[in-house]
Amino acid sequence: MKRVVFNQKGGVGKSTITCNLAAISAAHGARTLVVDLDPQGNSSQYLLGKNIEDPESTAAGFFDQMLSFRLYQKRTEEFISDTPFEGLNLLPAHRELENLQSKLEARYKIYKLRDALRELESSYDLIYIDTPPALGFYTRAALIAADRCLIPFDCDDFSRRALYELLQNVREIREDHNPELDVEGIVVNQYQARASLPQKVVAELVEEGLPVLDAYLSSSVVVRESHQRALPLIHLAPTHKLTREFVALHERLAGKR
Repeated sequence: MKRVVFNQKGGVGKSTITCNLAAISAAHGARTLVVDLDPQGNSSQYLLGKNIEDPESTAAGFFDQMLSFRLYQKRTEEFISDTPFEGLNLLPAHRELENLQSKLEARYKIYKLRDALRELESSYDLIYIDTPPALGFYTRAALIAADRCLIPFDCDDFSRRALYELLQNVREIREDHNPELDVEGIVVNQYQARASLPQKVVAELVEEGLPVLDAYLSSSVVVRESHQRALPLIHLAPTHKLTREFVALHERLAGKR
């Protein structure tokens, strides 16, 4: 199963949600891969504790070899790195992805990620795809490649306004390129249960019939420590409230609750 985590707005927790759900999947015994398509490389930094300097061993190298004839074409597996966490692998990002984007669009390589991930499905139980905060080449490629789409939402009015356009964009991708793509749900992130505005905004989304998942993620400073130490919460603080919320979300997505 291939799950893309997508929102056109930055700062909503895409990388945090991607890496923590993936780490829980791996900790529960699933063979798990994270594909980081954001040139900022936040998921890669989170899982490796560093950025990979050589673009040839990253997603940038994977896409770059599509643009030029090479006598030896590396298999997708050769771009994948191990992480310190058992059962969790990573196709890391690199800043060079930004420079490749226009060339890939011009050469219409939009389906190459889909084809590559199909080849990897026998090697992984779950594939999580982190995307840039824009509907560009990499995000479209991810939506075309994925089975399910998870949408982080951070409970402010700007996010709400952007949400309707986002859902329309996903519908267009489904109609034009990927009829199997399912909007799995909206993940309420950085939720403050005692504040009136988040409660009001979320309640209104539910009333509108939008697919808001009933496993909310709280706002917590432990996320900063998790990022700084490059340790997903299941490894840093397995009994913390936010970790338990991530586990509940993971179980909700797996259909266990």
